[in-house]
Amino acid sequence: ARKALEKQLIKLLTPNTSIDLLNEIQSKKNSGNSPYVISVVGVNGVGKSTNLSKLAFWLLQNNYRVLITACDTFRSGAVEQLRTHVNNLQKLTEDKNMVELFEGGYGGSDLVSKIATGAIKYAKEKKFDIVLLDTAGRRHNDSHLMQPLASFAKAANPDKLIMVGEALVGTDSVMQAQNFNKAFGAGRHLDFFIISKCDTVGDLIGSMVNMVYATGIPILFVGTGQTYTDLRLSLIHI
Repeated sequence: ARKALEKQLIKLLTPNTSIDLLNEIQSKKNSGNSPYVISVVGVNGVGKSTNLSKLAFWLLQNNYRVLITACDTFRSGAVEQLRTHVNNLQKLTEDKNMVELFEGGYGGSDLVSKIATGAIKYAKEKKFDIVLLDTAGRRHNDSHLMQPLASFAKAANPDKLIMVGEALVGTDSVMQAQNFNKAFGAGRHLDFFIISKCDTVGDLIGSMVNMVYATGIPILFVGTGQTYTDLRLSLIHI
């Protein structure tokens, strides 16, 4: 029974299509047209900004220039939080020009798209390889908060849409994943998950199984701690 369960879990968690993020980034870099754009979304408090910074550190380790963009224009302190992360990342790299913060202050939902498109234009001019767009946390069951994601995705047109989910969230993970997956309009959906706080649940992976089963979207990274190195590629992809 144990072997049968293990076989089915591996089958469930194995993505239907291959995801080689570094290869995709390099291919777009070689084309020389524009930077690779990744947008990070999720519910309030799941650790979006922290995991975006972990992702930035992973990309820096692979020698890519990263522009971190503060598209959370609602939460007080969101820009300052990202600035602290960028300062920390600059201290961890030999060349401080490898990572930079792009921000436009605080304001309404119309400002978010302007900041995103401005960051992409700036990154192209300054020859950054990757733009990471940090978005505001929002309740997945609040249509008023979810609605702007479609116009944001249309304006920014990111190469990848990532949702950060929590390992400890429980059964609500299904509704969170489904609502975010359909929030970006026709023809757009989540590309993969980053599951945060895996160090808090041990081998209890029910939330991960629920999210993948409900959406068919794979998990590419898991967060295993609070430092920038505590981001692991999903075992399915190793």
